[in-house]
Amino acid sequence: MKIKTADFVISNTEVSKCPPELLPEYAFIGRSNVGKSSLINMLVDRKNLAKTSGKPGKTQLINHFLINKEWFLVDLPGYGYAQISKDKRRSFQEFITAYFLKRRQLICTFILIDIRHEPQKIDLEFMRFLGEREIPFCIIFTKADKVATTKMGSYIKSYQKKLIEAGWVSMPTHFITSATSNRGKDDVLNYIDEINNQLEE
Repeated sequence: MKIKTADFVISNTEVSKCPPELLPEYAFIGRSNVGKSSLINMLVDRKNLAKTSGKPGKTQLINHFLINKEWFLVDLPGYGYAQISKDKRRSFQEFITAYFLKRRQLICTFILIDIRHEPQKIDLEFMRFLGEREIPFCIIFTKADKVATTKMGSYIKSYQKKLIEAGWVSMPTHFITSATSNRGKDDVLNYIDEINNQLEE
């Protein structure tokens, strides 16, 4: 898939105010500081479509971007950021939960994981939340440039082992990416393209 246009549409905290178009949506979410904004900018080949910051927790709204006028990329707030108030964390949880439970246009959720880290409790809980509600998701491992290529396989196998120990039958569909080197860009976009083509059949 070649990204020709990527346009910001709306930011909000209410599912009812999300775009009314019945276009497929692909949501991106992960723990704070996982490199989500950098990954999104890499995917759409834009420097500042998603706002990056050295301070975790920059994304605090549901952000819709219209891609190629055919599908929406949805940038969701990171979870697990400890330096915001409890009230704001509760607010995040409420509107993120509402989005996943009510947004019929959602086709797939990409959960971003820093490849250097073992599964965190909050990641596993979120995967379980999606799995129990039969909401399709994939894993995107980020920051692959920070890991030696020779050790990449062992990192993935270690993560797979932890997931199986947590109750998963197998490893979900996953991608290895680097916003620095563009690794995984075509893999993720082609996956989205394949799903969109299937939806049109």
